[in-house]
Amino acid sequence: MGREWLRRRAGVLEVRDFRRFYIGYVTSLLGSSMSTVAIAWAVLESGASATGLGYVFAAAVVPQVLLMAIAGAVADRFGRRRVMLGADALRCAAQASLAGAVFAGRPSLWVFVLLASLVGTGEAFFTPALDALTVEIAPRDQLGNANALFGLATSATRIAGPALGGLLVALTGPGTVVAVDAASYAVSVLALSLLTMPGGTAGGGAPGGTAGGTAGATPAGRRALWRDTAEGWTEFRSRTWLWATTVQFAFFNLITWAPWMLLGPVMGRAYLGGAAVWGAIMGVQGAGAIAAGLLSLGRRPRRPIVVATIGTFCYALPDVPMALHASAVWVAAAAFCCGAGSAVFGAFSGTAMQQQVPPELIARVSALSIFPAYGIGVIGYAIDGPLAAAFGPAAIFGVGAVYGLLSSAVMLTLRSVRGVTWAEKEEQDE
Repeated sequence: MGREWLRRRAGVLEVRDFRRFYIGYVTSLLGSSMSTVAIAWAVLESGASATGLGYVFAAAVVPQVLLMAIAGAVADRFGRRRVMLGADALRCAAQASLAGAVFAGRPSLWVFVLLASLVGTGEAFFTPALDALTVEIAPRDQLGNANALFGLATSATRIAGPALGGLLVALTGPGTVVAVDAASYAVSVLALSLLTMPGGTAGGGAPGGTAGGTAGATPAGRRALWRDTAEGWTEFRSRTWLWATTVQFAFFNLITWAPWMLLGPVMGRAYLGGAAVWGAIMGVQGAGAIAAGLLSLGRRPRRPIVVATIGTFCYALPDVPMALHASAVWVAAAAFCCGAGSAVFGAFSGTAMQQQVPPELIARVSALSIFPAYGIGVIGYAIDGPLAAAFGPAAIFGVGAVYGLLSSAVMLTLRSVRGVTWAEKEEQDE
């Protein structure tokens, strides 16, 4: 009975391709989480100011805003694994170059910006391809567990990575940590290269956007990439629950999430108790995500988007105690709930998309659902500082909390959200 209980929750790890990829994926996530601390330290040690550090962070985001919309079409056309291999090889090369530059001395700011943009470019192509590759390497009845495991990996490495990275920076310097990140991408490249894809393809799914190479279809090489993107757009906008969730999160990142990420550390320094307390709050948020991720394993809710949307109420909770100038205990409790809600949403919304969208279109639809969150959400990081100076942080957090809670409530009123049901294996195979 114990073995059956475990198989129901983590049986996807018995699948060789998924297990290989997961090992490489977790390794690269840990390296990336470690290098965030190291890169920030290296930029400041090179003589750059906080403004310069902001340029480096922005350089990693801008390519994702510009390229994400077409990245999904590229993955669906040329193969998901092939695109992910290229993305990780690019990121490995960029981080290896940065490590070499840091070892050699104090790189100029433009070096950090250039290499950060290459890492961001790789991220833009890797992310939508991941959603599509999951369908190819995990059994259809294990997609929920696969997405929950991905969420667990993200949460765990976000806790362990910065702590480990900070320790290694103190002991060996930032160059070593960036080099470790480059090596972690190499591990991911190796894992991807070892996958044995269905039908002997390098990425699964027939190029050109047709699942089985339908007779009469236009060959991939003769189709314009924009036609592939347009095909994904048609599928995306045909599903009300999907585009409504995308719109919600685009403005959610702008109004609710950006204040928490940008002004949260400022308030942590101002009255919560300093960097140590704020770090503990971030750790508690990660712990919430891990706890909810573990509880999500083996769950197959009848209405996954309803459950996912209930989870989104938790995203707004940290803004409430911040708006009320509450103590660190209340902020930490809200952060725990926020982490839990994010894990629930990620596991079940991702699975619903993979079940509902035709496999040959998943990368395109995933890209179209992700890029507005980057394009609109990033504005918050530019405007929240001036807005907080003009109206006060409490007002910004208050608006964020109200929007987050109301937008989730509105989503639950949509018939299309309530109408998405969990597809059992027999339904998915039809």
